[in-house]
Amino acid sequence: MSNNQQTATSVATETPAVQKDILDQLMKPEVQQSLTVLVDNLPKLAEMVTLLTNSYDVAKSLATDKVLINDFAGGIGEVVKPLVEKTKGVAQAAIEAGDKAQTETNTIGLFGLLKLLKDPNVQKSLRFTQAFLEALGEKQNK
Repeated sequence: MSNNQQTATSVATETPAVQKDILDQLMKPEVQQSLTVLVDNLPKLAEMVTLLTNSYDVAKSLATDKVLINDFAGGIGEVVKPLVEKTKGVAQAAIEAGDKAQTETNTIGLFGLLKLLKDPNVQKSLRFTQAFLEALGEKQNK
């Protein structure tokens, strides 16, 4: 049985009260105006539905494509892996520095501090700190 035949059968089997209610609704001017607007815009609505259906089909095919999902996951893994390794290295260095600072008990005096200032790693860290604080200050002044 076709869709039109099913609709005709269901309308024919509806009670007269239901049919009267539908007719009463259709007689209202605002309902008639809304139906006119819908009929006038049917070509646009059909085009929109077609575009949405096509978009849905593309999204569904992408979401169910195992090869694409695996490639995408592999690509993200390649981007994230170096960051994770660098973060682990920095965390390990921080842990080692913390442990070393806990075990050493000697005090650093003025001459020890001056000697530390000659260390290339200390200089690099100080330059970074200075540049960072300058950039932070510029951002706060804006």
